[in-house]
Amino acid sequence: MNEQGLVCMSKDEKQHRGAVGKFDAGGELGPIEDRNEYERRIDALPPEQKELAQESTRFADLCRYFSDKKIDIPPQVLDQVGGLARLLMSDRIRVLKDANRSLMEYLNDVGEDPQIRQ
Repeated sequence: MNEQGLVCMSKDEKQHRGAVGKFDAGGELGPIEDRNEYERRIDALPPEQKELAQESTRFADLCRYFSDKKIDIPPQVLDQVGGLARLLMSDRIRVLKDANRSLMEYLNDVGEDPQIRQ
């Protein structure tokens, strides 16, 4: 604290706070509320990263739907995505596609809202 009673941060603390701030709303890596801005950023990615981002978004949307409807995600799907971080990008894409397909089939089997079908 300095003589004015203000908290002073070291250079390392400022850098760390700046890195964390990237993930805050409005930050470089923060959530994007504007769907057009989101699509613009996705389109700017290299093809493989773009496909991974699209499949990840589909998975997140499905998970949100399951949560809203208070439906448990099947354990086999959780097992599928549990090891994504250890896989190559091409394998992550394949696993996410399989998981998304499994979730859609599960919704169809339990007779949920047909609006979610793609």
